[in-house]
Amino acid sequence: MTDPIVVGVDGSPASLCAARHAAGAAARHGAPLVLVHGYLHAFGYGIPINPYDGELPGPNEEGERMLAETAAQLRTQWPGLVVETRQVAAGGAPTLIEESRHAELVVVGSRGLGGFTGLLLGSVSSQVAGHAHCPVLVVRPPDAPDDADGSVLVGVDGSAHAETALFIAADEAVARGVGLTLLHVWWPNSMRDSGEFPAPAQAARAEADEVLDEAAGAVRRRHPDLAVEKRPLEGVEADAVMVEASRTAGLVVVGSRGRGGFTGLLLGSVSQTLVHHAHCPVLVARPHSHR
Repeated sequence: MTDPIVVGVDGSPASLCAARHAAGAAARHGAPLVLVHGYLHAFGYGIPINPYDGELPGPNEEGERMLAETAAQLRTQWPGLVVETRQVAAGGAPTLIEESRHAELVVVGSRGLGGFTGLLLGSVSSQVAGHAHCPVLVVRPPDAPDDADGSVLVGVDGSAHAETALFIAADEAVARGVGLTLLHVWWPNSMRDSGEFPAPAQAARAEADEVLDEAAGAVRRRHPDLAVEKRPLEGVEADAVMVEASRTAGLVVVGSRGRGGFTGLLLGSVSQTLVHHAHCPVLVARPHSHR
């Protein structure tokens, strides 16, 4: 792996936790780590932008010191890890989205500085998860341990986006040395004519088993030794079921809708719910635009 893992750092506890998760991922995958601080903000914190000033301010000493201290801590915890630090004259979200064009993975905390208490996901995290050009790891909760050993959980439904998430989840499970749990949420179709077809519950469960069997087969062809669990769960709302299932997972992987719909809906409803409410870190399986 030659592309770096990029993490946004602003000095907040959530971003420092994200940096530890990013360092662990870089160590597992043999990738360099880049700590990025976007230091320009129109208001709220950081260096304000003066519209009457013809030049952008340069990097600030406080940000440089914060990056240097974070990098030193990570190098101590992961000896041999290649860590680069960078300050960019832009806001946090635009900086990370641009960095994602040449990254293997972008890591963000679930809330940075300056957010309102009631917002469960900071604006930077939300924008990056919806617009990045590579997969995005949203570290939830803000103090999630970086050494969690739970299985990797991925939702499968037979769609192309779910297939992308499936293979990313399988690769990540192998890298972490944990099992992979395939989750499919099913619900009886009451509109089915049970006079000619099997009962709705029976048919829906059979369809769920078929989806899971197909996904498990695809994974085993790629990783024959990976422990794979198939978990069909009955429920009306797939996002709520996956949020509850995330309580016992070390990581949940979810596909993104991509850019085929309305501009503001770059994440599917299940993806949005998980990055806001999951009980463990969430990996949004966005495709690499540079590959």
